[in-house]
Formats: sequence, C-alpha cells, structure tokens
Amino acid sequence: MPVTRLKLGKLKVVRRQLLQRYEHQPFVSCLAGLYGCQWRRYQRARAQPGECCCSKVECGSFGLLILTFFLSFVFLYFWSEAQNDYNDFDWFNFGNLGFWFPWSLVLLIVAAALFTYIALLLVLAVCLLSEGQRLYLHWSHKSGIVVTLAFSVTATAILSDLWSKEWKTLLLSLQVTAPYLHVAAVSLMAILSWPIALHFFRMNKKVRQVAVLGLFLSVLFSLYLVPLGMYSPCIKEAGTLGPAPTLIGHRGAPMLAPENTVMSFEKAVEAGGEGLETDVTISFDGVPFLMHDSTLKRTTNIAEVFPNRTHLDASMFTWTELQQLNAGDWFLSRDPFGTVSSLSVADRSQAQNQSIPSLVQFLEVAARSGRLVLFDLRRPPLGHPYSLSYINTTLQVVQAHINSSQVLWLPSEDRDQVQAVDPHLQQTSGEKASIQELTDGHITRLNLHYSTMSQQQIRKYQSVNISTNLYVISQPWLYTLAWCAGAQSVTTNSIHILSNINKPLFLMTPEEYSLMWILTDVVSAFLITAIFIFHWWRERGLPFWSGSRQTHENGPYSKFRTELSDVWSISSVTVRPDLRSMPTSPSTPHLPTITEE
Repeated sequence: MPVTRLKLGKLKVVRRQLLQRYEHQPFVSCLAGLYGCQWRRYQRARAQPGECCCSKVECGSFGLLILTFFLSFVFLYFWSEAQNDYNDFDWFNFGNLGFWFPWSLVLLIVAAALFTYIALLLVLAVCLLSEGQRLYLHWSHKSGIVVTLAFSVTATAILSDLWSKEWKTLLLSLQVTAPYLHVAAVSLMAILSWPIALHFFRMNKKVRQVAVLGLFLSVLFSLYLVPLGMYSPCIKEAGTLGPAPTLIGHRGAPMLAPENTVMSFEKAVEAGGEGLETDVTISFDGVPFLMHDSTLKRTTNIAEVFPNRTHLDASMFTWTELQQLNAGDWFLSRDPFGTVSSLSVADRSQAQNQSIPSLVQFLEVAARSGRLVLFDLRRPPLGHPYSLSYINTTLQVVQAHINSSQVLWLPSEDRDQVQAVDPHLQQTSGEKASIQELTDGHITRLNLHYSTMSQQQIRKYQSVNISTNLYVISQPWLYTLAWCAGAQSVTTNSIHILSNINKPLFLMTPEEYSLMWILTDVVSAFLITAIFIFHWWRERGLPFWSGSRQTHENGPYSKFRTELSDVWSISSVTVRPDLRSMPTSPSTPHLPTITEE
C-alpha cells in the first residue's frame, strides 16, 4: 500500500525537529567547550526532568565559583576605590624594598583580570544551565578558581592589616555608588531568575524546590530593602548644596611637576589652587627648607652626590650641601603618577633642573599670587643645633616674607606662644576636639584626613566659624562627597583635574532617589514573576508519564531530553511483517506499508 500522507507528515516533523536541534548544537558546544572542554556532542549530557543540574562534586565546584566571584569582586572594588591613595602605597613599598615599582597599578590589573576570568566562567555556567545542560567544569578552571580565591583572600588580608584605613574609603565610596550597585544587583537577580525558574519547575523533590526558591527570594528581598539603610550627603533637597570646596595644592601640583619644588607650586597656582601645602624642615645651619621625608633618598640624587650619607636625616645637611642636590630627575625617571608623558618638552626640561627650595622661596610664590599657605613643621632630631628653637626660626621667616593672615599655622607645639607673638595667623588643628577646646585654642580651621569625613561634624564646626579642610583628596568622586558634606577646602594632588569639576558627579533629591529605588524594585519584581509564570506555564504543557514512551514533542522542554526521545515517532511505527520479506528487484521496486502500532 502507498505511504499515507499522515505518516509522512509525522516523519517530516521529526526530521525538522532533529535538524533544528542539530543547528542549535554549535552554541551549546561552544559553551560546554569553554566551560568544561567538552567540545564533542557525546561528551556532554542534558539534565533530565527531575534530575539535579550536576553531580555533587560539580555542585561544589559551582558553589566555589560563586563564592570566588563575590570575594574577587569585593577585592577588585576595594582596590579600585583606593586609587586615591595609590601614590602612598607605592612609596610605602619603596621605603621597605628600596626600589620604585608601580605595585598599585599591577595589583589592580591582576585583580581585574582574575575577576573577569571568574565572571566569564560564571556566565558560561548560567548559560549552560539555561540550556538544560549538566555542568562539568574542567580541572584547569578548577585550579584557576582556587588560585583566584587564594589571591583575593590573601591580598585582602594583607592590605587590611597594613592599610586598614582603606576600608573607611570603601564605606565612603558606597555613599556615591550604592544606588547604582543596587540597580546592578537587582538586575542580576532578574537575569538569574530565568535558569533558576527553569530548574525549579523541573525538580521532583519538594525539599530542593523549597531550598532553591527560599535562597533566591531571601537574597532578592534583602536587596530590595538595602536602600533603607543607605546614607549619602549627596542625596539632599534642591538648593541646599553649598559652594565647591577650595583647592589646596598638596606639595604643589605633584602630578605636573616634582613635589615640593618651585615649579610644582607655580603649576598649582596656574591650575587655580587657592592654597599651597608643603612640609618644612630646618637645615643644620638654620635654614628652613622644603622636604617631606625624613631622608633625602626618595626625591633627590643624594646617592650620587653623598653616597655615604643617604641614611642621614635631611636636617643634618647644611643649606650649601642641600643646594648641590637635584630634586627633579627622580620625577621623570619614576613617573609616580603616570603623567610625565603628558608634559611638554619645556616642562620636562624645567622639571629636570629643579632643586630643593627654601621656605623663603615658597613664601615668595604664595605672596606674589595671594595664596594661602599650609605646612607641616618637622622637629629636628636631638643634637641638632635648632632642635629647641626651630619654631621661632620658622616663625621669623614667615613674618618676614608673607602676610600672616595668609598662613594656616598647623604646628601644635607652643601654639599659645605663637598665637601671642602673631595673633593674625590662622591657627589650624590636625585633630578633632570639642568646640570649647578648639575655641580656647583660637582654632579657626581643622585639617583632617578625608576618611573622617562627616557632614554632621562639619556643620557643627561651621556653626562656630571653624572651617574644615580634608586631605588628601585626588579622585573626583571623593571631591564630590566632600562637596556634598560641606567641606570648605580640600588638599589635593590633582588640582588640575578637580578645578574643572563644576558640579558634583552624584547629586539627587530624596524624591528622585525614592523613585529610582521603587521603580527598580517594582520592575524587577514584575519581570521575575513573569519569568516564573512563563516557566510554570511551559511545564504544564509538558506532561511526562512514568513508564510511557509518549511525550508531546512540540513541548518546549523537548530540547532537554536525550537524543533517543527525539525519534519517538519512528519507534511508534513498524513495517507490516508480511511485507518485510517481499522480494524486490531494481526493475520492480516495492514500498512497505507503514502502519501505526
């Protein structure tokens, strides 16, 4: 009998489905190959309905992958937000190791590379789960995960021990980035809801379903409520933002010229700085000069000029000896901020010929430009001729070369005597204290580290005409935070960058933030609910009968079954027995009659 159209139609459906499956394989092959080196089709397996997506070992590997992802992200975020203090970190290592190397930048690159690697592995895993594949992670990736985890944990522990104050920087950064991190985290949960919902409705054990859904919803609702505990001075009512903090050049403009040189201070003035900050030391013959470190190794060529005296305190050299040193070559050779390439030929030539300036030269630059001056004064070691009179020596130079009202007097030693000698100096304290103590000490300004930033305290001090200067702020986001908190001034390394910021990088009203928060949560909740309903609906259209070979091939989960189940229509048809042995010849072909069992 001729083949009926009905049976041929069924065969065509099977053929079309198998071809569609085959065309879909390259994508799955790429995912499985990159994740588990399973490039061939026979090497991988699909997760059958009711089965777990992976073995216990692979489930542990997947859990370790998720843990490593979060820990590596925490370290990368921690270190990227610490960029404000990279220069301090590199010089700290220089002092301990004896040679210059941009350790901070290398550490950032390594952290970013390892996090990217882990993130890609996690994306591959999620895609494989979305395709219904059983997970199998190659041993090389497992080793990579362990290495990344060890690096993240070790680096975080070491930096927390040596540089614990950077955790305060991280907490400050959340006052700017938390709203955007919240949106990103909720969006990620919405994306993950697809594979989670897919496998949730395929599980045949209620315990697993409750565990998976409970964990997912716990994390999701926690993220929904996170904004309740968020605080940021940059979320404020319209019209309440104060003026931008004035800028004080930290050792001049150290990104554009060698620190604590005349060129550096002139660059700071050109860039728009309202003040100049430096460090003062007394030479062995009583000349106040500018030097931050206790020795001359870092910022001069003392190893070439006085090779046997590199370990001596800077104040143990006479002014004549100090004038023999070059204070600019190191800046060009080490390029501490990575900015030398942006300098003109003339600027490089000028930087190369810088020498150690005296306090008189510094004050002359400030006096000509009408800038404020702020300086630390280091006491000479015992045995130095001026170890007892260094304050009077410095004060005499200040009074002779600049208007006292331009000077923010920071040294705390003998403050009462200094105030009595020159009451026009702006007495500045480097420590917090009660308002009563500050007013009794004639303090008019506080010079505090940025990590102590507090909008409430700044307002409290401002109410009694005590202004606040925060140091050292070089990143735009930190400057934004100081601006919103109400700081009157900041000391910075990047005066040429911050002077171009005309408005805070992050600023919104409470109403705008509430709208952003609620809209994010509502939209994500709608999408996640829709995804779960969609998978529930698809599962209801795919009944499976235990012990039966009948399925609905048009069902959407057919692609998650084994290849044998794709040919059900072939196994359900047979050739009539009485026609199997019918003789045929090339001239008289015969077609068997296909009947349904």
